Parts: sequence; C-alpha cells; structure tokens
Amino acid sequence: MITVLLVDDHLIARSGVRLMLGIADDITIVGEAETARDALLLAEKANFDVAIVDIALPDRSGLELIKLIKSRNPKAAILILSMYAEDIYAVRALRAGASGYLTKNSPAPTLVAAVRKAASGGKHLSPTLVDRVADMANSGDQPPHALLSDRELEVLRHIAEGASLVRIADLLHLSPHTVTTYRARILEKMGMASNVELARYAFENDLLA
Repeated sequence: MITVLLVDDHLIARSGVRLMLGIADDITIVGEAETARDALLLAEKANFDVAIVDIALPDRSGLELIKLIKSRNPKAAILILSMYAEDIYAVRALRAGASGYLTKNSPAPTLVAAVRKAASGGKHLSPTLVDRVADMANSGDQPPHALLSDRELEVLRHIAEGASLVRIADLLHLSPHTVTTYRARILEKMGMASNVELARYAFENDLLA
C-alpha cells in the first residue's frame, strides 16, 4: 500500500485529491495538513511514501517545504500539486527535490500514475516539462523571473498581489528590512523601477494565482 501525506490549505482541494486517489486500491492517505508547520509535525510522526504539496501555503512556500521534508525524511517522495502553470515553478520544484509537478486541473488517472511513479523512485514529468528542461539545458534564453531565487519570486508574487512590505514580512516571517532588500534585488534583476512594473510583468506572465 502506498501511503500519502496531503498538504493543502484548502479543504475543497484536499477533498478533491481524496476523491481522485480513491479510484486506486493501492493508495491511502495517512495524514492531512493545512500548513507547512503542521506538515512537518506529521512528517516527524507518520510514515508515508509520498507527500502531495501545494506551492501556496499560508506560512511557507511549497518549495521551502520540499527541502524541509527531505531533511527529515530523505526517502520520502514529494509531488507538487499547484494551480500555477508548470513553466513558473516546475523546474524550481525539481531542483528542490520534488519527484514531479502537476497542476490542479490534472485528471485523476494522471495523479494516480504520478503517485505510483514517485513511490517507486521515479519522477513524473509531463512531455511539456521534459521539453522545457531540455530547452533550459541547451539555451541561455530564459525569462527575467527565472533569474530570481525562490524567495525573491515569492516576494515578487506578493508585491504583485498588492501586499505591503510589512504584510509580506509577516507572511514570510521576515523583517520588513529584509523584505525591502529582497524588493531592491528583484527590481535590479528584473531591470524595473517600480511595483507597478513588477505587477504588470507578473500579470502578463501568469505568475499570479
């Protein structure tokens, strides 16, 4: 039996995943968490083969959670299940240690197949993602946001959503000064001068939920 830890702050999303995995008689969910903190507590107590993790959690990003879970349970496989398109976070998730990336419009058979593959030690990569990884390896032509660190991308997303620097600091458990520094780095790397430009870029490149 493949055991699964489900991490998503939306009850409807977790219910949907339960229903989709319910078509498989060799997969069972052994724990659910709404936050990264709760997921880490479960990761220390529960034995599981695969964690299915959302990118946008209220206390930490899914990318950061991948690394934290791996540090506690190196053998665990992690799948990202996100509303964000593959071209935004998928490569970052793989670099962080994920075994695959799926969007929330993936059909049940695809999710089940991804869980089985991850549990067996493989990686779930869509044909589109395989092509993208190959393109990135063979070309230096990347969008400006690809130059950002995971944390900088997270700060950019919050800025584009209209959050104040103080609010972003609270969400990410950082000091306002640190967020200000991140903002300056983002503007420099992106070659932009204002939050308005960042917001426009984020909208035009589908970086927002």
